[in-house]
Amino acid sequence: MIKEVELDPDGSLTRRWGTRADDVRVKRTMAALEANGITVLRASDGAAAKRIVLGLIPDASPVHQGASQTLDVLGITHEIEKSGRYGALRPRIWSMDRETEADEIRRLGAAPDVMLGSVHAVTETGSLLAASMLEDARAQAAYGVRSAVNKVLVINREITPGRITVVLVDEVLGF
Repeated sequence: MIKEVELDPDGSLTRRWGTRADDVRVKRTMAALEANGITVLRASDGAAAKRIVLGLIPDASPVHQGASQTLDVLGITHEIEKSGRYGALRPRIWSMDRETEADEIRRLGAAPDVMLGSVHAVTETGSLLAASMLEDARAQAAYGVRSAVNKVLVINREITPGRITVVLVDEVLGF
């Protein structure tokens, strides 16, 4: 028997985590990220975050992005895939035949000039946490399987200067 889990039935998680962090906490987190080799930029709102992110990407660069509500809501996914300004890899990868072009799909996804994504948590000690999980309905439609958090990536430090840039947004985006 599979039991569906309701993640926030009383809204308490949304009330606790769906709020903007205070300035002292944000500055402490920014300092910790930078001490861990991660470049940090701060945006006043979603529109500013979009401008910052797109401004970091050289024109015509091959760009790949992970599934991200943040990138979608801010309009970054649309700009990458539809503007013609960038070499959008995700639409290209999705259009390829998984059986006959698997090696090329792997190569394209493994080494883009620019990789965009979002994380699920940023710690005050300067770590980034991302968990791999499609919402169940999308996983069912795309892959015919139920979804679960099966992969968790924690980035504690970056040793290559400029490799990771985080844009913190001073706006509650709703998730």
